[in-house]
Amino acid sequence: MNIRNNTILSFLLLLAGIAMPATARDRQQFDDDWLFCLADTAAMAQQNYDDSKWRRLNLPHDWSIEGDFLASNPAGAGGGALPGGVGWYRKHFKVNRQADEKTYIQFDGVYQNSTVFVNGHELGTRPYGFISFEYELTPWLNEGDNVVAVRVDNSKQPNCRWYSGSGIYRHVFLLHVNTTHVAQWGTYVTSRVADNAKTADVNVEVEVEGAAADTRVVNTLFDASGKVVATDTKPQKTAGNGGKPALFKSSMRLKNVRLWSLDDPYQYKLETAVYNGKTLVDTYTTMTGVRYFKFDAEKGFSLNGKPMKLNGVCMHHDLGCLGAAVNDDAIRRQLLSLREMGCNAFRTSHNPPAPELLAMCDSMGFIVMDEAFDMWHKKKTRYDYSLFFDKWFERDLTDFIRRDRNHPSILIWSTGNEVLEQWSSDGGEDLTIEQANLILNFGHDASTLSNGKEKSTNTMLAERLAEIVRSLDNTRPITAGCNEPNPNNHLFKGNGVDIIGYNYHNQNMADVPKNFPGKPFVITESNSSLHSRGYYVMPSDSVVIAPKEWWLPYTDPSFMCSAYDNSRASWGNHHEETWDLIKHNDFITGQFIWTGWDYIGEPTPYSFPARSSYFGVVDLAGFPKDIYYFYQSEWTDKDVLHLFPHWNWIKGQTVDLWCYYNHADEVELFVNGRSQGVRRKENDHQYHVMWRVCFEPGEVKVVARKDDKTVREQTIKTAGAPHHIRLTSDKNSINANGRSLVFVTVEVVDKDGNLCPNAENEIVFSVDGGATIAGVDNGCQTSMERFKVNHRKAFFGKCLVVVQAGRQPGTATLKAQSADLEQAETIIKIK
Repeated sequence: MNIRNNTILSFLLLLAGIAMPATARDRQQFDDDWLFCLADTAAMAQQNYDDSKWRRLNLPHDWSIEGDFLASNPAGAGGGALPGGVGWYRKHFKVNRQADEKTYIQFDGVYQNSTVFVNGHELGTRPYGFISFEYELTPWLNEGDNVVAVRVDNSKQPNCRWYSGSGIYRHVFLLHVNTTHVAQWGTYVTSRVADNAKTADVNVEVEVEGAAADTRVVNTLFDASGKVVATDTKPQKTAGNGGKPALFKSSMRLKNVRLWSLDDPYQYKLETAVYNGKTLVDTYTTMTGVRYFKFDAEKGFSLNGKPMKLNGVCMHHDLGCLGAAVNDDAIRRQLLSLREMGCNAFRTSHNPPAPELLAMCDSMGFIVMDEAFDMWHKKKTRYDYSLFFDKWFERDLTDFIRRDRNHPSILIWSTGNEVLEQWSSDGGEDLTIEQANLILNFGHDASTLSNGKEKSTNTMLAERLAEIVRSLDNTRPITAGCNEPNPNNHLFKGNGVDIIGYNYHNQNMADVPKNFPGKPFVITESNSSLHSRGYYVMPSDSVVIAPKEWWLPYTDPSFMCSAYDNSRASWGNHHEETWDLIKHNDFITGQFIWTGWDYIGEPTPYSFPARSSYFGVVDLAGFPKDIYYFYQSEWTDKDVLHLFPHWNWIKGQTVDLWCYYNHADEVELFVNGRSQGVRRKENDHQYHVMWRVCFEPGEVKVVARKDDKTVREQTIKTAGAPHHIRLTSDKNSINANGRSLVFVTVEVVDKDGNLCPNAENEIVFSVDGGATIAGVDNGCQTSMERFKVNHRKAFFGKCLVVVQAGRQPGTATLKAQSADLEQAETIIKIK
């Protein structure tokens, strides 16, 4: 809340005998009008440095996504084959200083090794590119003109196993507060639901910086309509010692509670008011949800007493052609697509996510596994976070938990993914006992297991991470994504995890109850099935394992993978077989599919010129692959009938047709009106049916029947020659805020409007009305076309153009043109 110049609030406070503060919380988005240069000299930190020729831009910004794909880029194909380097950002701003005011700058994320300066004074460095942080500016601010400068060093690569992006890729805020104020991430809200699920005790902890003897706190809880539903005017106060903030503890009884759930993700708003005497000096808002859940070793997972499977996906942080630069509309598009598929859970692989993602999971009803690290002390790539882990893990993990612990969507913490500390001396030296004693900082003897045996330093490290998490939040269980299923895995010993998490290893899951009695179990990462949208390898009942073993190279001149569920990595499984295992075993809580969407980097099973992944259920452009409809048929109540592939082949060619369906007893296929037979799922372990037919031009039709009545039909026609372009927008209007996006699907179709499934026409885009083209894509994992241009080739008949609003209301016209095709245009309203 910004109390400055709020005349209504001033009047109400005066009536109540409460004085208005000279300074109160004012948090401003600090994204606009930065200057950027991809170069590096120490002088760039100074206030008087001449930056007049630098590029002007708005944040969030990712400079790597603007570059060319090159085999010589040090990130390699695993990092997306895009450039890194060192870049500087500078912003000129003015402040009007007040005696009782402090000013902070807050960064949601900078990749990576960021050093921040204000007026030439160095504020600090944060090496971890996925963490949020803040610095106080107050002592070094001038009355009037000021300059903040940020050096971002992503030059030493590879440092990430997937595409990271480069730059200030998340939002920045400038915060003005009274010297007495709620600390950064200074509220902690928990709740305990009564057995009748109608009331709940809401407990609140508030940390206050600069608290005086007469400082007090009032907590007020509002429902979604703005009605006050609970309040506490006299929280218990504990004075801060040694520079620590004062702690205020509060408890409120919430009646007629409305629980947060997947179908009704209801949230309450907590407003914390801080007073010095009768003067209001700070207000702080925290969104919260009330729910209860259980992970059971035998029965799996339940939310608010309702048993359910975690039908989840793993997701990396890039947004396709937008790169790593955070955008609300792009994140929302991903989540909407996943929800339509039936997904209800999200793993933030393998790092702290953007705050906007978590807020959307809260409001849309997704369960989140929030993950901290991809590596610990032992390195995975030459320049990765392991270089900084020993010094920074405690600070980074603490900041991560404090930032995220109020989100109702988060039900699981993950301290790591496939860390090499699962084994002894694998990928680097284990911590020595001396190192462990130095960096782990236990407050008790942690050297032995409960059976009296001496712990490994790897187990001690896992326990130290868990201890940090539990000290900050003891309401959620801890897991880690492990690709070693053996009970002797160092992470499974001791008290490092509450939930056993396997990455893959379906063949070992039957032994989980025996090997880990009393421990809940979740598949933290599943499948690694490989698909290129629109590409089909027949016969479809053959299996392609690519590569045969993870360390072996794999070659195929197509650089594509089959869109049937018949291609997988050696360590993985097909989608249907993993779901069958989960569906028929109550003890398996659920899964997180690798991955929900394709992402830039890690183009398994190929190397360059492949530069993005094949794992996704949805491709990089946001177009669903065929396997999407398998999940929709199993995970949702929607009526599903999905026949594939297309019907453009060589005359006489043998073609395998698959069909995913539900809510029907049988399906029948017709080729040009002639029946090819009726198919039925013979048992509840079968998830698709198939016909092997001879291609002839015309059409194929599938008919679904229930109780001998036709309930659904789908027809696919042989497409003729490409004739024109069809544009389909995901929305008709966007906001005139300079950030809103519209995603336009571009299809090459024949004269009758049938998609041309093999079309690869290059399409050129133009837009007017103050809008701009934010990016283009087509989902092809090997395309060397830049993302930040105005043209794109179709990939199996489709591509994508993303249009970004300007700041002036009106209309924008998007035009799409291609040689030998009739052009298309669409109107976008900008409000």
